[in-house]
Amino acid sequence: MMSRKFLFVLILSTTALAACAPQQARLVSAAQTAKPTWAFEASDVPVEEDYKFGKLDNGLRYVIRSNAMPQGQALVRMVVNVGSLDEADDERGYAHYVEHMAFNGSTNVPEGEMIKLLERQGLAFGADTNASTGFERTEYKLDLPRNDPALLDTALMLMRETASELTISEAAVARERGVILSEKRDRNTFALRNFEDQMQFLHPQARYASRLPIGTEETLNAATAERLRAFWRREYVPAQTTLLVVGDFPVEAVEAAIKARFADWRPAPAEPQPLAGPFDPKAGPREDIFLDQALSERVTVSRDGPWLDEPDTLAQRRENLLRQIGYGIVNRRLLRRTREANAPFRGAGVGTSDSFREGRATNMIVETVDGGWKRGLQAATEEYRRALEYGFTQAEVAEQIANARTSARNAAASESTRSHGTLLGAVLALVTDDIVPDKPSRSLERLEAFIPEITPDKVLAALKRELVPLEQPLIRFQGRREPIGGTEALREAWDAAFKAKVSKPESKAGGAFAYTDFGPAGQVVSDVTEPRYGIRQLRFANGVMLNLKRTDLTKDRVLVRLSLDGGSMLATRDKPLAVQMMAVFGQGGLGKHSRDELDSLLAGRTVGVGLGGAAETFAAGATTTPADLELQLQVLAAQLTDPGYRPEGEVLYRQSINNLFAALGATPDSALSGALGGILSDNDPRFSLGKVEDYRKLTFAQLKDSVSDRLAKGAIELALVGDFDEARAIALVAKTLGALPPREATFQPYAEQRERSFTNDRSRRVLRHKGAKDQALLTLHWPTRDGEDLKQAIALDLLERVVQVELTDTLREALGKAYSPGVSANSPRVWRGYGTFALRASVDVKEVATTRAAMRSLLEELRKAPVSADVVQRARAPLLENLDAVLKTNAGWMSLADRVQSKPDGLDRFANSRAIITALTAADLLALARRYLDPDQGLEILVLPEGVEP
Repeated sequence: MMSRKFLFVLILSTTALAACAPQQARLVSAAQTAKPTWAFEASDVPVEEDYKFGKLDNGLRYVIRSNAMPQGQALVRMVVNVGSLDEADDERGYAHYVEHMAFNGSTNVPEGEMIKLLERQGLAFGADTNASTGFERTEYKLDLPRNDPALLDTALMLMRETASELTISEAAVARERGVILSEKRDRNTFALRNFEDQMQFLHPQARYASRLPIGTEETLNAATAERLRAFWRREYVPAQTTLLVVGDFPVEAVEAAIKARFADWRPAPAEPQPLAGPFDPKAGPREDIFLDQALSERVTVSRDGPWLDEPDTLAQRRENLLRQIGYGIVNRRLLRRTREANAPFRGAGVGTSDSFREGRATNMIVETVDGGWKRGLQAATEEYRRALEYGFTQAEVAEQIANARTSARNAAASESTRSHGTLLGAVLALVTDDIVPDKPSRSLERLEAFIPEITPDKVLAALKRELVPLEQPLIRFQGRREPIGGTEALREAWDAAFKAKVSKPESKAGGAFAYTDFGPAGQVVSDVTEPRYGIRQLRFANGVMLNLKRTDLTKDRVLVRLSLDGGSMLATRDKPLAVQMMAVFGQGGLGKHSRDELDSLLAGRTVGVGLGGAAETFAAGATTTPADLELQLQVLAAQLTDPGYRPEGEVLYRQSINNLFAALGATPDSALSGALGGILSDNDPRFSLGKVEDYRKLTFAQLKDSVSDRLAKGAIELALVGDFDEARAIALVAKTLGALPPREATFQPYAEQRERSFTNDRSRRVLRHKGAKDQALLTLHWPTRDGEDLKQAIALDLLERVVQVELTDTLREALGKAYSPGVSANSPRVWRGYGTFALRASVDVKEVATTRAAMRSLLEELRKAPVSADVVQRARAPLLENLDAVLKTNAGWMSLADRVQSKPDGLDRFANSRAIITALTAADLLALARRYLDPDQGLEILVLPEGVEP
């Protein structure tokens, strides 16, 4: 069951940080009154038995689940029910501040040592070690690469240190303040400003609208160690905390370790969280306009309603399914309208979601091309009203049921091999939303029993019970240009759309997938199995290559990857945009089916549609099931033999391109991304963005002319990984791809196209952005080499991690100048002799010179003497853990099976990687830094605000 979330709280996931604090004169939600320890104690939904639930005498709760997918790994989380709602006016940002301080010293872990300790154990900062805070809670996250009891104990020790042992020294607070202010500066984008305006418009009196977790400059600058400690001690108490451990450990051992670490944490009163609102269901009609050059045009129509207190029960799940079907049909109708040749809007949706646990809101969102808002609003309103007035057809209900049933069947089929992340997500829903985790197989049984009772009338009735009628709604416009007529025009357009006559929906004829016969089945002409990794490699008489790796890692799942010769190799200096429209190739449908028809025909089937462009190939990837493998292969073959090139795909492409170019320069990152390729390549048109006019001229007819030869003749290599019968899979490929006319036997070399140069002009470049006036982005770039020499490529990867460790220690931890400095090494095998190494830091404009000097000093030190053994270990350990994890997932196996015939050295490279990583020394890295990272030879690209100098 999916919980209903406040629509704009979902948006807030992009701004979730950290915050928690006590309040005076708190208004407390009735939903926070006494309730059972776990939601399932008051529900008739049976909880999955394999979870271990517990509660210590001090009030701390814990959940443990032993699981071996992937083997030898585990996820550890600590959820503290403290967020920015808990902050007083003069404490705004404190919860986020405390989250940062968790990494900056405690009773048993000196300041600056926590990240180093974890890196030595193979946990990369950010990827495996992280934390986040939102309005209501803070979550600390550790992903353990090994099921080592000592590592688990270390993880729990660090969680306990965070819970009760932080030192929060004045010096550490001062150092971290710069990092937090840097984070605040980085997040100050058009998207955040739009969101803030949205909150203030929708709920101007609500507490959450003035409680973004990042806080304010005033409160952050005034924060002291004493005040932060007081906040942390008041809010971080056992009764507010839940520990979650899911992974390859015995339950009993984990439970004993939790008790050993947390049982002596002294209990303390837990202050109730203040209300997030008020959310006024009687709020009168209002309008709002927010403009920014980076924003695409959108109209949002909203109406608040009272909260529906609906605990998770079997009856409520049936009700929610009916609602899900209803919203699904409305949004399916809206999606269909986007696929018209002259579509009234780019996208639209209708939904109802909780406003925390204090209200609910129904929203209709309409995305249009610039200037098209009125037509789009009219069309979307028409579909919304049509649904409420005339309801739904049996065919529409059947399509949604088919999708729901397939989702439930797939979940049940893979129940025994669910990943740690899936199991953790289920129990997190319990902790945060009181959703009972149940077995997928039982959920499927209940679904099958309920399906015969589902009718269009019941679906409509359930939808109406939740949906807040959009009568006299709030209307908000966002975009680049103010709508003609302003706010009055918005209201007039809505009133006119609401009064317009609405007709009954048209019935859509059903049908069957038309591509089932591709000719006589192909014959296998070679069949060998690689002995080390057991990847079976076959070739059909028509030249199609097939790679098979059967695993039991995820039951009833098959990963499919098709590679077709071509890709960006078809883009030349004369025709650099030749294959750009492959991004919407799938939206063009097939010769006998539009994309919209395909969605209906494939409803209830686990099948992917689409073929995109990559550097050397056109590629299609999908996850299917053994039962749907044949249909998936038929879809792939149909895309190669009879692509539709329908106009709706062109429309979608032009809309997307227009938005992309309109937003260029809105932020430092977008300004850099738009110019970087051209700068590094001396404006080689293959790697330069070019002009929007050139993209607008592109057509499917031109794409067809560019790719038809490859679709018809290009070499094909197909890889299947997962739970399938090999003999049946071979037979199905023989009937589809293996039955196609003869293909080229090998992928083309494209020798001329693989030439790519790095500019010799190393003079400083200054770009301009239109964002906040204090935002600067400083980057340094060097040419390196391609990835053909495995040892050199791995050495550059390790050097990247070493520099990342040192850069983070310098710019973030020591100087507090940058929130997230970055390093990247790219050694592709696509371009002959071409690779890059880059450093970047987003900083205050005033700190550009200081940051530049710090980067230079760091580079000089790296080139002067070998780094310490500890730094090498901190960089090397995550690399080794990542390598060891490859064969624990189907995705990892696919990285080996994909193109194993056309790139046969891939297995040797993988087999040799661990020995190479282990053997690399600090001296090797010193030599590499001296060879490539000369500060005087680096190309600096500096992005500054328009009209501002550093």
